[in-house]
Amino acid sequence: MKVILGSDVDGNELKDYIKNYLLENGYDVIDKSENKDFVETTYAVAQTVLADGDSLGIVFDAYGAGSFMVATKIKGMVAAEVSDERSAYMTRGHNNSRIITIGSKIVGTEVAKNIVKGFLTAGYDGGRHQIRVDMLNKMC
Repeated sequence: MKVILGSDVDGNELKDYIKNYLLENGYDVIDKSENKDFVETTYAVAQTVLADGDSLGIVFDAYGAGSFMVATKIKGMVAAEVSDERSAYMTRGHNNSRIITIGSKIVGTEVAKNIVKGFLTAGYDGGRHQIRVDMLNKMC
């Protein structure tokens, strides 16, 4: 699985920590960070995730909210702003989220690592949840 990462200046340090964690655990990582604003970075991550159906994305900024707002503006993208492990796992399982956003000024390194692990190891449950995912996708 490819994991597409991105960050703005505020999220760069946490993104680099998570990037190393992912590489150490055998993930194929693509980093879309280019010292840009979270709007440009999130857009680049989302476009890459949409182009590769097997990839997932993680974007880091100061609070996660800005990147979340950008991701949800993109047709076909389901995203979640998360700051705990359970929400990361559940948004993947119940909402088929393809991107999560994390606030570096909210979440520390160990919680971020657990969030990422939960998100990447969860599978989409489908079934009754697909109705809501379809509703979300029709909104854009």
